[in-house]
Amino acid sequence: MAVSRVSLTPTAAELIDKLRAVHGNLLFHQSGGCCDGSAPMCYTWGEFKIGQRDVYLGEIAGCPLYIGGPQFEYWKHTHLIIDAVPGRGAGFSLEAPEGMRFLTRSRVFTDAECEELERTGPPPCGPEAMDTPSSTAGHS
Repeated sequence: MAVSRVSLTPTAAELIDKLRAVHGNLLFHQSGGCCDGSAPMCYTWGEFKIGQRDVYLGEIAGCPLYIGGPQFEYWKHTHLIIDAVPGRGAGFSLEAPEGMRFLTRSRVFTDAECEELERTGPPPCGPEAMDTPSSTAGHS
């Protein structure tokens, strides 16, 4: 069984569905920047330019999630869990006016998961790692 690098909570899935209904297809980028700390940032499709060093972690609720290459090096041994909690989101992220904010929780991969990830190799990088926006909103 393939090891997932990312998942989400039901609360985050609900917020993503709400944002998608208003804004259309979405993309997430797990930030490591100085301005937004380590918050997962939510953008409309095409609003954020994925760089060649950005690492594709997978999909959450049908939305691609990337992380910056240097940030991935810090977190590559952890499974990221995207959650949503009451509060004010970062100014650049779509949920900011909703009274909710996305938050990343994590857990360290088990030894068995680490072995599987080692066998499968590193995740893909760059914009060509993702498909076009998903027409379905399957929750991961």
